Amino acid sequence: MTSAAWSPNTFLGGLPEATAKELVGLSTQRQFAPGRVVLREGDREGHVELLISGFVKVTTSVDGFETLLGIRVPGELVGEVGALTGQPRNATVTTCGRVTAGVVSRAAFEDFLRRHPPAAARVMAAIAGQLSWANRRRTDFAVYPAHVRLARLLVEIGELCGRPAPNGAIEIGVPLSQPELATMIAIAQATVQNAIRELRGRGLLSTGYRRLTILDPAGMRALAELGPETP
Repeated sequence: MTSAAWSPNTFLGGLPEATAKELVGLSTQRQFAPGRVVLREGDREGHVELLISGFVKVTTSVDGFETLLGIRVPGELVGEVGALTGQPRNATVTTCGRVTAGVVSRAAFEDFLRRHPPAAARVMAAIAGQLSWANRRRTDFAVYPAHVRLARLLVEIGELCGRPAPNGAIEIGVPLSQPELATMIAIAQATVQNAIRELRGRGLLSTGYRRLTILDPAGMRALAELGPETP
């Protein structure tokens, strides 16, 4: 695959095509079925995984409860923090559907970054982006009611992995349960049910089993107070 296959906002997609091709060439590719663990929290393996195709969920265990931290899309990198720090994995990465990933050893990855400083800068930018995402969630907790927090989250997820649906709707491209949504915006499951009901009542959202469709993307952005989408 070439860098054109990935969004330019992702790690691989933002690299020059020759640089991305070189890194992918350093990897050993493997296939994962849906629901398989790619990286496990607490493990001390030092490699990184390139997401060649497919989506994954990133979760952590807090007091015995699984908390969904985010979603990673094709072209992104996972396991980079453990590889760069030598510390145990701080999260578990699980596939959402079929995934092709490329394993790059810590030594090969570190050598690649030394030879390609712009790639090293993109790794740091990706880590900073993850921290920024977490900070936005914390700000949302303090400022917005539950249904607006959910709207803000769904807009971001739709931008990450949304698929065009009829009449301008956007179908969320990964299966997400109500408990997972609740953990991402720090509310009880009963509260997220009420928030979903509110968004459905406004004609902004339709739901099925682990399936979400944003019916009115502009209306959802307006409710989320995010402003119009930039072209």
